[in-house]
This record gives sequence, C-alpha cells and structure tokens, in this order.
Amino acid sequence: MLAFSALVAGSFSLGAMAAPLIDPLALTALRFLLAGALVGAAAFATTGIRRSALQAPWRYGVLGALLSAYFVLMFEGLKTAEPVSAAAVFTLTPLMAAGFGWLTLRQRLTLRMSAALAIGAAGALWVIFRADFGKFLSLHIGKGEVIYFAGCVAHALYAPLVRKLNRGEPAVVFTFGMMIAGWFLLTTAGLPAIRATDWAALPAIVWITLVYTAVFASAATFVLLQYATMRLPAAKVMAYTYLVPSWVILWEIAMGRAAPPPLILIGVALSVLALALLLKDEA
Repeated sequence: MLAFSALVAGSFSLGAMAAPLIDPLALTALRFLLAGALVGAAAFATTGIRRSALQAPWRYGVLGALLSAYFVLMFEGLKTAEPVSAAAVFTLTPLMAAGFGWLTLRQRLTLRMSAALAIGAAGALWVIFRADFGKFLSLHIGKGEVIYFAGCVAHALYAPLVRKLNRGEPAVVFTFGMMIAGWFLLTTAGLPAIRATDWAALPAIVWITLVYTAVFASAATFVLLQYATMRLPAAKVMAYTYLVPSWVILWEIAMGRAAPPPLILIGVALSVLALALLLKDEA
C-alpha cells in the first residue's frame, strides 16, 4: 500500500495536465484496455486462469463499474480541481471505506483506528480548504472536488467488496476479470466519445498520462490493492491514501511547479500522523 500511494499520486499531477485535452470516458476506456492486457498477460504467465474464476461473472461487473466510475469522475474533476486538493479529497476515502467495511463485512474499528481516521480527515480538509478557515466556514468547495468526491465514494465501496466477492481467485486473476468488465462498460458508455476523439492529434502529455496511468496507476496499483484488501481491513487499506497529498506535492515540485503555502503542510503532517497511528495499531 505504500507503493500504491506513491504510484497513485503521479496520476493526479499528470491527470490534471491531460484532463482538459480528452474526454474522460475515452481516456479511461483505453486505459483499462491497456492495463487489462498487461494484467491478463501476467495472469496467464503466472497462475493461469482456472474455470472456477469464471463463476458468477457479475462480480467483475460490479467491481469494474465502481472503478470505472471512480476514474471517469477523477479526470472530470481534475479539469477544475488542483492536483493537491484532489489528492486531499482522495484521503477522505478511509472514513467511507470504514463505513462500507462495517456494512459489508462487519469490520469494526478500534479506538486508535477511529482517532487516526479522524486526524487524517482533519488533515485532508485542511488541504482542501488550503488552510483558509474562512473557506471552511463558508463551505466553499470547488465543482471539481465535488465531482471527484463522488468518485471516491465508489472507490471506498470497492475496497471491502473485493474481499466479499472474491472466491479464492489470485489477485492478478481477479483484477483481470474486473478490468475486462470495466473496459466493456466504459466502451459501451463512451463509444461516441471514443469515435469523436482525434487520437492522432492528441498532444504528447495525453499519451504520457495514458501510459503512466495504464501501467503504473492501473495495472500495478490494482494488483497491489487486491493483494492488500485480502489481508487488511478496508479502513487500513485505504488509510495509506493519507500519504497521497504528500506524494503529490513532491510530484508537483519535481515538475517545476511552486511549492504550496507552508500552512498547508500542517494538513499533510496530520495525514502522516494518522498513518503512523494506524501502522502502530497494526503492529
């Protein structure tokens, strides 16, 4: 999950640059196709795909729909939301994952986990409102953040459902099934956008973003997430997202953008503290 958080962070910085240049449905459909091909090749080369994995294919449809919604809404939100703010919204998913974990698996939170999630949420809100208490009082949240929050709800539900719906399939096989289902849904819904896209005229940043998100922020992170959700409670899995804003800030600085105001680092520090508490609880 530590690797997951670092890889996911890159998609915020790159996604914000590519989002205005291509329809989110078209980009996400191709992303799922490429990532699915990579994961499928890995599945055939390692564990193979047994006939038992094909039972109850509706499971892959449910999970594919949730992650498809997440990524489409992410790129739609990044058209107007700042990468750091979007990453902060992403860190609200542990609270929602904890709730969905209880509803679907009856996973319970310890006192320390509850305190850590509350601290992490406070840090995320601090970053979302850019350390401006006036914005917090007026509940001034941008349209992009609201759109992306809806996607994060889908992502939070995805985490506990992986464990609930998995019937013993290896992570790479289960991920492959989910990605094929997601690609089919995206292609069906986004066919007009896919046809209308002038793929040959797209700027290089779109293709760079596509390759990065397909290989690193999709194929790799999906397998990592599947592996972790089979071994950790949903809230702990998603708690690693508290590190995403910190990674995004580093990505932004590496790309030559200005560092955020120092006060925002207070929110980042709270998120890191929340993760430290959860790791201590796990030990």
